[in-house]
Amino acid sequence: MEFFQNTPLYIQIFFYYNGLPYLGLVLDVFTIGVLGIGIYHGAYVSEVVRAGIGSIPRGQSEAAESQGFTYLQTMWHIILPQTVKIILPPLTNQAVNLIKNTSVLAFFAGMDLMYIADSWASYTLNYGPAYVMAGVLYFALCYPLATMARRYEERLKNHDVPKVAVSGSMLGGVAEC
Repeated sequence: MEFFQNTPLYIQIFFYYNGLPYLGLVLDVFTIGVLGIGIYHGAYVSEVVRAGIGSIPRGQSEAAESQGFTYLQTMWHIILPQTVKIILPPLTNQAVNLIKNTSVLAFFAGMDLMYIADSWASYTLNYGPAYVMAGVLYFALCYPLATMARRYEERLKNHDVPKVAVSGSMLGGVAEC
């Protein structure tokens, strides 16, 4: 996993596009794009999920085991529901990164947004409007995702810290913590 996380996506796709034919494996451009972006982002997503599962206290699994849950039941009913709350914001960030990283495919004639913008710009010789429009479309795709993730994270933060009334405070009344 670290190899795929620590090498640039461009280099990885360059290898798939130019190196795999030397190994006798010829793939079409679309497959190379899916393979390259899938492996690259799969490494990051697997790390997010691993960290999310690892953030659940060990006592949760031990309590489930003491109640007779199997490993799969523990994961399905106890660990994963808690993990989803934790990993959803970083997974949304990965989705935004995935959308933006598709622009790398334009260098290898992949049918992505930047390739279409570049082709249109070359045909009409209007590079500025083509790239501005591509930027606007990337923004239109990414901004709502990022906003939803931020709102979800704020909602979770508000639900995780309940306000508790404490009686007998130093002021003699009820204080909110």
